[in-house]
Amino acid sequence: MEMKFRIYRFDPDADKEPYYQKYQISANPSDRILDCLNRIKWEQDGTLSYRMSCGHGVCGSDAMKINGRCALACQKLVKEYEGQEVVLEPLPSYKVLKDLVVDLEPFFEKVKLVRPYLISETIPPEKERSQSPENSKQLDTAIRCILCACCMGACPVVNENERFIGPAPLVWAFRYIFDSRDDKYRDRLRQLDYPDGAWACVNHYECTRVCPKEIPVTKYINTIKQEIQKTKDKSSPA
Repeated sequence: MEMKFRIYRFDPDADKEPYYQKYQISANPSDRILDCLNRIKWEQDGTLSYRMSCGHGVCGSDAMKINGRCALACQKLVKEYEGQEVVLEPLPSYKVLKDLVVDLEPFFEKVKLVRPYLISETIPPEKERSQSPENSKQLDTAIRCILCACCMGACPVVNENERFIGPAPLVWAFRYIFDSRDDKYRDRLRQLDYPDGAWACVNHYECTRVCPKEIPVTKYINTIKQEIQKTKDKSSPA
C-alpha cells in the first residue's frame, strides 16, 4: 500500500523555524513505522534524523509522537494507520536537537534524583539478597519500564510544569519503595512528598494510556501518595 508521511523537520544550526516535510513510500501492512522511517532515510532523504537501536521495543530509543500520540515507532504497524497520513513529531516537552531527536538529559537527571538502585545499610550476604516471590511479583510490572519517556511526553503536567519530577521517575521510585531489600523506604517517600513530586500528578492517565509496556503508571503514583499519607498518619500524635 502507499503510505503518506508528514515529518517534523528542524535543524537548529540551519533552520529559523521548524517545518513539516512530506514523503510517500510503498509499505506492507505488517511493516513498522520504524521500517518506513528507515526506508525514507535510506532511499529518499539521508538528512532525516531520529533515534533507533534494538528495533524491538526493548531500548525505548525511538519514542516519538505518531499522529498525536506518544509511542515507539518500532511497535506501531502500518496497518494501524491505513488510509491516514502519518504525522511524526518529536516527543513534547524536550528541546529538539534535530528533527525527531530530542535532548533527554533533563529526563535522565530526574530519574537519577529518585536513586534508581537498591540502598541497603546491612552487611552484604554471601550470596544475593533474598526477596520473597510475593514481593517480586508486586514489582514485576514496574520493572518493565525501559525509560523511553513516552509517559513524560504525554503528561499534561510535565508539559506545563518543568519542575514536576514526572511519571517515569515515579515508577522507578515505586520499584524501590516497595522492594523488601531496600532500606530507604521512609526516606524515599519523604523525597517525593513535595508539590512538584508525587503530589503534582492530578490523574490525567495519559501516562498509562501511552506506556508501551502497559505499566499502570497512574495507579503506582497514587499508591505512592497513599503510602506517603500513611506514614504521616502513623507519625501524627493521637
